[in-house]
Amino acid sequence: MPSTLRRAAVTAAALAGPVGWVTRAAWGLPTALGAHRRRLRPVVAGSPHFYDGKFHNTLETPALAPANTRDGLLRQWHEERHVGLPGAPVPLAHAELPAEAAELAVTWFGHASALLEVDGRRVLVDPVWGFRVSPSPVFGPTRLHEPPIALEELPAVDAVLISHDHYDHLDLPTVRALLTGQSAPFVVPLGIGEHLRKWGVPDERIVELDWDQSTTIGGLTLTCTEARHFSGRYFHRDTTLWASWAITGPRHRVFFGGDTGYHPAFAGIGARLGPFDLTLLPIGAYNDAWHAIHLDPEEAVRAHGDLGGGVLLPIHWATFNLAFHRWAEPVQRLLAAASTRGVPVVVPKPGERIDVLNPPELTDWWTAVGSAEPHGAGDHTQGPGSALLVRAATRLLRIGG
Repeated sequence: MPSTLRRAAVTAAALAGPVGWVTRAAWGLPTALGAHRRRLRPVVAGSPHFYDGKFHNTLETPALAPANTRDGLLRQWHEERHVGLPGAPVPLAHAELPAEAAELAVTWFGHASALLEVDGRRVLVDPVWGFRVSPSPVFGPTRLHEPPIALEELPAVDAVLISHDHYDHLDLPTVRALLTGQSAPFVVPLGIGEHLRKWGVPDERIVELDWDQSTTIGGLTLTCTEARHFSGRYFHRDTTLWASWAITGPRHRVFFGGDTGYHPAFAGIGARLGPFDLTLLPIGAYNDAWHAIHLDPEEAVRAHGDLGGGVLLPIHWATFNLAFHRWAEPVQRLLAAASTRGVPVVVPKPGERIDVLNPPELTDWWTAVGSAEPHGAGDHTQGPGSALLVRAATRLLRIGG
């Protein structure tokens, strides 16, 4: 073989791996990103919370750290991502879901995904069954435990509630499975309906609401309530609304926090729509760099009080490694804060069903799991995927500036 051909063959072989990896990383990317902002603009432009081309929080809310701290944040993403791993397998439960929905019960599937039973109806919130919360099948956070139940095993639900469009709350594979496996409507904040339409969800199964707007389904009133967060599926930020939800039945009331930082509106929500028999509030993925957009455990207890909450169930922890605190830390801090205020807390294993009207005694299952021992930087997911993730984070930080 002539030397020129040999060099070409060697070059092609050397490039085959990286090119193949990039191809796999980008596979399906345009679809996963959701609707373009040009499609979104006519839907969202009438909201009083949408101006200057994007949605805004009521309070001034920096979504990321100031520019002078971003290098440190990127180092954490690259070098400290192992900190939030569990020290042992996360135990799962497999609830026997009753044929008829209960007066008040909840099954937590991990992270922010849960099945609510309220006055004989069922509401599925922020369902994420996917393996990776990312637009790519190759890079991005992966599950720390398997889904405790197959989507096909869920009973028929009356509504699917979505809090916002981040990948760990709005999952394309899960939406596609629910599209064929369920007939319930998707009740979503403004703009997210355009993502769903792009993915094949018909108009008659989409209800889009602004903050303080409501819809009634099966005797339950679902009210879109204010949250303090942001939105975006990579390229453009805050083009769809983020929200929490109040689920009000004839006899019982539930508050679903989704993902939010602390804000004074909790008290107003509690006064107007509460008190709530059950609150599901996020306690994980906190960090100084984004304290305004994520509750820490102590703030979750404070928000629960503002809402007039009865039983508190912590969400947004245990399933994905999204921050730099140790795996078990959120629930440990939560219980310490709750005990000082006498707040009743339930901490189910992923997949466990709780009868909220007759809650079980608190069982500590997380201490045995523990948090992974510290490792040297670079022990996990090195290679092109890790480097690309850091470059993607860099771009996100630039967009956010």
